[in-house]
Amino acid sequence: MSSGARGEGAPQDASSEREEALRRREDNVATREASAAARGDVARTQWDTLSESLVDSRDANEHLVVASLQSQARTEVAEDTNTRMNEFLAMLSHELRNPLAPIRNAVAILARVPSDDPRLSWCIALIGRQVTQMARLLDDLLDVARVQSGKVALQKRSVTTQEFIGQAVESCRPLAEARQQQLTVELPPELVFVDGDPVRLVQVFANLINNALKYTAVGGRIVVRVQPGDAELVVRVQDNGRGIAADALPRVFDLFAQEDRSLAHAQGGLGIGLTVVRRLVELHGGSVEATSAGLGRGAEFIVRLPSTRDGPLASRASPESARAPKGIRIAVIEDNVDANDSLCALLQLAGHEVVSAYDGPSGLALVRSSRPQIVLCDIGLPGMDGFAIAARLRDEMGAAVPTLVAISGYGRAEDAARAIESGFAVHLTKPVDPAALLRLAATCAERIAGESS
Repeated sequence: MSSGARGEGAPQDASSEREEALRRREDNVATREASAAARGDVARTQWDTLSESLVDSRDANEHLVVASLQSQARTEVAEDTNTRMNEFLAMLSHELRNPLAPIRNAVAILARVPSDDPRLSWCIALIGRQVTQMARLLDDLLDVARVQSGKVALQKRSVTTQEFIGQAVESCRPLAEARQQQLTVELPPELVFVDGDPVRLVQVFANLINNALKYTAVGGRIVVRVQPGDAELVVRVQDNGRGIAADALPRVFDLFAQEDRSLAHAQGGLGIGLTVVRRLVELHGGSVEATSAGLGRGAEFIVRLPSTRDGPLASRASPESARAPKGIRIAVIEDNVDANDSLCALLQLAGHEVVSAYDGPSGLALVRSSRPQIVLCDIGLPGMDGFAIAARLRDEMGAAVPTLVAISGYGRAEDAARAIESGFAVHLTKPVDPAALLRLAATCAERIAGESS
């Protein structure tokens, strides 16, 4: 009985074991599948992450390339705009200088004509001041473009403070007299030398003095103090004018900065003069600062420049060279009829023999036939420009070529350099200072007289 029971239970146990083993195998398979699925999910996640990173990296690179191209394009546009602006300013200056030249010449002629009428003297002085102011604004307009582009080149030499301060003061004195202002200069008794460009130094201090005159009331006082040190020159331009507000002082040398543009205080100017001053002083290795106790309490501009007490020995003129030179023959080549005629009249009043032409080919023929000692030649001429005339004369006449002087409305440094390279001895920018032109003629006459004696 019991044996039969055991016999019947054995197959059931075996079947259970097989079912259990099958379930375990199925569980293992399910576990492996689940594990594989999990690994697949991780792999897919990693792949998706990598794909997203690659896409992000590609997008970033594309954005970087686009940004670089855009930056390059903006740089090229800015450079092109800057070039066009400089060309426009040069052309604008040329066109505005041309009408100023005959006006200045006419003023110089009128000043040489005797007259007892004080009204005529007043008119001559007024026109002269306004022409000088217009020429200064044109210079500032061109200089700020040069300063911004770093194209200002200095022609340095050893120059005394008496020379550049004196010229700056004298250029501003007519305005001071017209406004009944007291312009005082305090110079040291000893000579102090600066290694600098005399023309630019005059421009610096003329700008500062002119600025002080404009912002000081009629009857006010401006003092220019020159204080030499061991290796530094300090020049103070002080006024008792309307002063500068404390919050405006940090911006006073910024481009186009004007503290008050209201009609009640409109004093003229473009807000660029002090920007030019700062850059020119820095190019000389110096510094400039502005101080003021506030509105209504005046202002002071302080310029510091490297200096020395040693300089070249000043040459003394001999009695022979001090005598008034005789007149010389001068050829004027200028297509602007008013500028030509007025310049000829001015030179004739000074005792010179003058011949003239109104275009390039006629001017070249005139110089060949008349053999002048000086040729005053415009650059932009019909038929043949001044550069071509200078080159042709130098080729034909060699050492016998007259002194060639370029007179042009183009006043950039590169314009002057090109004129010198073309054979001109001097480059003068319109409107030429008549006194400077007459001094040039007198110097040439002295040289000729010395060579013939």
